[in-house]
Parts: sequence; C-alpha cells; structure tokens
Amino acid sequence: MWLELLLASVLGFVIYWFVSKDKEETLPLEDGWWGPGTKSSAREDESIHPFKVETSDEEIKDLHQRIDGFRITPPLEGSCFHYGFNSNYLKKVVSYWRNEFDWKKQVEILNKYPHFKTKIEGLDIHFIHVKPPQLPSGRTPKPLLMVHGWPGSFFEFYKIIPLLTDPKTHGLSDEHVFEVICPSIPGYGFSEASSKKGFNTVATARIFYKLMSRLGFQKFYIQGGDWGSLICTNIAQLVPNHVKGLHLNVAFIPNSLYTLTPLLGRRFGELLGYNERDMKLLYPFKEKIFYNIMRESGYLHIQATKPDTIGCALNDSPVGLAAYILEKFSTWTNSEYRNLEDGGLERKFTLDDLLTNIMIYWTTRTIISSQRFYKENMGQGIMVHRHEGMKVFVPTGYAAFPCELLHAPEKWVKGKYPKLISYSYMERGGHFAAFEEPKLLAQDIHKFVSLAELQ
Repeated sequence: MWLELLLASVLGFVIYWFVSKDKEETLPLEDGWWGPGTKSSAREDESIHPFKVETSDEEIKDLHQRIDGFRITPPLEGSCFHYGFNSNYLKKVVSYWRNEFDWKKQVEILNKYPHFKTKIEGLDIHFIHVKPPQLPSGRTPKPLLMVHGWPGSFFEFYKIIPLLTDPKTHGLSDEHVFEVICPSIPGYGFSEASSKKGFNTVATARIFYKLMSRLGFQKFYIQGGDWGSLICTNIAQLVPNHVKGLHLNVAFIPNSLYTLTPLLGRRFGELLGYNERDMKLLYPFKEKIFYNIMRESGYLHIQATKPDTIGCALNDSPVGLAAYILEKFSTWTNSEYRNLEDGGLERKFTLDDLLTNIMIYWTTRTIISSQRFYKENMGQGIMVHRHEGMKVFVPTGYAAFPCELLHAPEKWVKGKYPKLISYSYMERGGHFAAFEEPKLLAQDIHKFVSLAELQ
C-alpha cells in the first residue's frame, strides 16, 4: 500500500514537472511540391474554379457489374460483428446498393453546396465553401475550417453545416453564424493525391492554411476529428496567430505521462484528478483501453506499413471496399455494436448516407492514396515527428464523446493544449461526431466560440 502511494506521488510530481514546461514554439512554415515531376519555374496558378460532382451511366453500369460478381462467404454462427463485417447483413447492404440506391440523386445532394478546386503545392485541392443564407444586421460570419478523417470525407459535415451557417432556422442561437469551409484531404475524394513520398499531416496543414489565406481569411476557427484533429492541431502549431480557436472531438496525446496513470488502478483515480465520468470511461482498464484498442487497430498496422497491397483488392471490389469501411462505422460508433447481427449501422446512419461516403472513395479511386496517409504519418514510428512533442497555444475546446475509441480526460487534453478553455462530456456519440450527432457537436462549437471570443 505504501509503495503504491509513493509511486503515485512520484508519478504525480513527474507529471506536474512535465506539464508545467509550457514552452511556446511553432513549426516552421516551409513549402513543398507534391505534384508529378519537378516543380515548374512558373508561378503557380492561384485561381479558384467552381467544381461539380458528376457521374455517368457507364460508371453506374460498371459498379453494378462488379457488385453482381461478388462472392459471398457465410459467417460463423452467432459471430455478429466479432469477426468483422457480418456477411449476412452485407447481403442486405449489397442488395440495397444494387437495386435501390440512387447515385444520381445522391450526386445532386452532394452538389447542393458550392464546390471548388484550386492548385496548391502542385495538387488540385477540392473544398466546399458554404456561406450563411442570411445574417443578422451588422454581423459578419466567422470563418470555420472543418477537416474530416479516414474513412470519412467532406460529406460527413453535410448535416452540421446548416446548424452552423443558419443556426436560428434550426433552433440554435444565432449569436455565432459561421462561414464553413470543408476541404478534402489530398488523396481523399476529389482532392488530388500526392505523387511523392512524405506527404503527412503537417504538409496538409500548410496547404489548408494556404487555402484559407487564398480565400481571404487572415484569422479563422478550425475543427476536426480523426486525422482532422491532427491536421488542425498542426495548423495551430504552424500559424497560431492566424487561429482564433481550435475545436476537437479527438485528441492525439502520445507523449503525455498522464496516459500512463490509469495503470495505477481505479482507486488512485481521484488522487490523479479523474472525476466519476472519467473513471466510468477509463475502467475496467483492460477492456476499455487495452482490449478495445487491440480489437480496433489491426487496420492501422496494415495501412501504416503496406497500404498498397490491401488497397489493390479494395480498389477493385466495391463490395470489399464497403465491408472494409462500413465496419468502422459500426464499432467506432459504439464498440458494443459488435454484438449485433447488423453492427448497429442503421441505428445512427441511413444506408444512403453510408453508401454515399463509399461512393466518394469508389468513384474517385482514392482508397489506396487515403490509406497511404497512415504510412506517411506513422510508418517511421511514434514520437519521431517534432510536432508530436509540441504543445499547442491557441484557445482550445474539446468535445468528449462517450463512445470514442479512447477517452481523453481533461487533464490529458490540457497537457497538450494548455489554453483549453472548454471541455465537454457529450451526452452520446462516438468517433464520427459530425456525421452521427451533428446537433450536439454544433452546440459545443457554439459554446466554445462564445468562450473564445472573450479571450
């Protein structure tokens, strides 16, 4: 008992010493060229062009032919989603996709917001830019950059956008009205993939900063989850003076000693600053942290080592692609959904919405380039990049959704983001917050910005 108390005290002192070193530093704002071949000596075309999502009968015919050739493998009895995507339920998804899903109609829905493309560092960057339909007298909208992750896309934000650009119409306060910019990460969807090795989150952050600057925004808010969280964090590390506030619903904190404290056991939780909600989300430690991460991270090792191999199969089979991606929308939304025959997919999403996201990957043939992002960011290991050990000194807000893969208590987040001014325990929801619980996320963004404006 005394040994445990001594260990807790020593660890507490080490953590205090570690987090008290609030050295403000920034990443160098360098330049890059990711297009094919060598960079031209001519000045890069900085014009912005309207873009429209399109499809064709030939594209749909090819999809249907590939679906028709799918070979089903029966699942093990009672396996639910414990072995991955259950093929009994997959038959239902495939039947709907083949016979009822209307891709042309979904393309019209995708085009309801204005799309654009512009060339940055040799790549065609796709983004949607949604301005408020109306503004209260004398007010200007607040620019907000929202960044998706994998295996998502800009489409994840379609339901939250009206809650931000036209909040009063949707039952929210119009104290803050936003102008929303949602780019596609290069190599995802309609943004061109890098032709060169090394394209990581810092390069993406620099490109997205240049995009915001090109649009005329000198100061702006940023929001992200999954890769979007890290990209937005990198933007704040590159150009903190241009970031009015950073809102996250996922936090990557690889170098914090706080992440080791749950190993001391539940009874030391209060001494270490965890409240009752944290304790519920962290314990039992083996199940909530260790086993859960082990179950859900197999894909990560594949994509961080040899993404092109599995990518060849997924790029050739639409059904394989759907199973691979949709499995994440099951267990990353709620890990308990693995106990259900249908993976709980239609509890939070519609098949039309899920298949639209799949079609963005399928029609653009970007599953391989999207997976390479893991290789570029994690292929050399953890804690090898400078930004991983750097803190972030911009006003920060965090929305802790209870079904997120790994809960990050406030103390963990504050260790990386010392200017954390808002931390919310969300009522419900998992990894795909904007897609799953748009109203809850929108409310928390509004709350955070109200606090940030007072800074």
